Amino acid sequence: MGGKEQVLDKEKVLAWYSREDVQDAICSEALGKEIGVKYVWGYGKRPDIIANPADVYELAKEGATSFHFSEEIWYNPLQISAKLGIKELGELRKGWDLIIDIDTPHFEYSRVAAHYIIQALKHYGISSISCKFSGNHGFHIGVPFEAFPPVLYDLPMRSLFPEAPRKVAGFLKHKVEKLILRDIFEKETREQIAKNVGKDVSEIKKDSMDAIVDVDTVLISSRHLCRMPYVFNEKSGLVSITIHPDDVLTFNRDDATPEKITEIIPFMDRATAMPGEAKRLFVEAYDSGYEDVAYNTIKSAIEKEVTYEQIKDAAPEDSFPPCIKHILGGLDDGKKRALFALTHFLKTVGWSHEAIEARLLAWNDVHKERLKETYIRGQLRYFKTQNARLPPNCDNEAYYKGIGVCKPDHLCKTLNNPVSYAKRRLFHLQNVKPEKKKVEKPEIKEEKPPTAEKGEGQHL
Repeated sequence: MGGKEQVLDKEKVLAWYSREDVQDAICSEALGKEIGVKYVWGYGKRPDIIANPADVYELAKEGATSFHFSEEIWYNPLQISAKLGIKELGELRKGWDLIIDIDTPHFEYSRVAAHYIIQALKHYGISSISCKFSGNHGFHIGVPFEAFPPVLYDLPMRSLFPEAPRKVAGFLKHKVEKLILRDIFEKETREQIAKNVGKDVSEIKKDSMDAIVDVDTVLISSRHLCRMPYVFNEKSGLVSITIHPDDVLTFNRDDATPEKITEIIPFMDRATAMPGEAKRLFVEAYDSGYEDVAYNTIKSAIEKEVTYEQIKDAAPEDSFPPCIKHILGGLDDGKKRALFALTHFLKTVGWSHEAIEARLLAWNDVHKERLKETYIRGQLRYFKTQNARLPPNCDNEAYYKGIGVCKPDHLCKTLNNPVSYAKRRLFHLQNVKPEKKKVEKPEIKEEKPPTAEKGEGQHL
């Protein structure tokens, strides 16, 4: 979270990065990752890599203060370009690691959240769990790609980024939220909590931790970088260090001062991962239908998005925006994201649950590669228990643009959500009266009175 960066002592930085064990640890974690270098004057060029341990010290001599790596693992990070599309980036992506970012202005709350996230991962039978202190107030919880099933729902796992880690992070947050809030509220009042996180008391809720602890799902995105282990945090002057997952609740920030760090522990210890040990977690995360990211985890954004007047009568398909019509026409990629958006769209434009189910099953039949019907029905079962919420906004890169269905017309450019489009079209359809047909009056010819026949009507 926020905080002013302090000026790090140059000699202290050089002394730290001159350590061979630190260089080896950073270089090991950089393998296959895109690297971003933070210098005293700003960030360096991207993409970048760290190929040799000695590179760490050489970059430090040039003014580097910290190093950041991608969640994604690439065949060749240097081939990455901002000009590449989703398909091209997917071909370069070898895999990705699950890194759950826990942050809050109050360190104690981060410890509690990290503890319960770790316990949840253990519950799902995952042994290769790693934990890293961010260097300031938060923690990063990691599971290496080697622990994932190679295929999920007939799709290669490497292709399910960022969809899969977002689902898992949102799912885990949902699972542990009550436990985290219980522990925090048992020890402190709402007023104390509000003061600790710098929020108004009215924002602190006993049934939502959004204002207290952030389990970040929004920033799980392609080429997003995360602070590497064993590098400085410029805001605190502490080092982001790896700790044993069981030691989270006893870890103190002072343990991350450079002088106290004697043991170097790997962050992503890939050698300990059991292939497929995280399968149960991924399957349950997908089957739950829980996806926090679609609405932004920022509470104010959620409240803003759900403020709408729900359409009461089912909107006809000719009122749907181009993106929804494109989805209904069938897709090659992104069907699960499309299913999520489509379900919420249909609900908020007045369709009944039965009508939605029938339409989605019919929609599934138009695809060359269909989604499993059990997956669709599982999503619908969960969806039925939830309140109606808007589908993702038009500017949500993970959805309409991400799956290639954003084909805006003149009306789209003035709106920010597919439901707004349907409402505008419905208003137009309901208020434009059909043009009255001009009734042509038959031409009336003036008829002359018939000529009386001789003798008729005449007097002799």
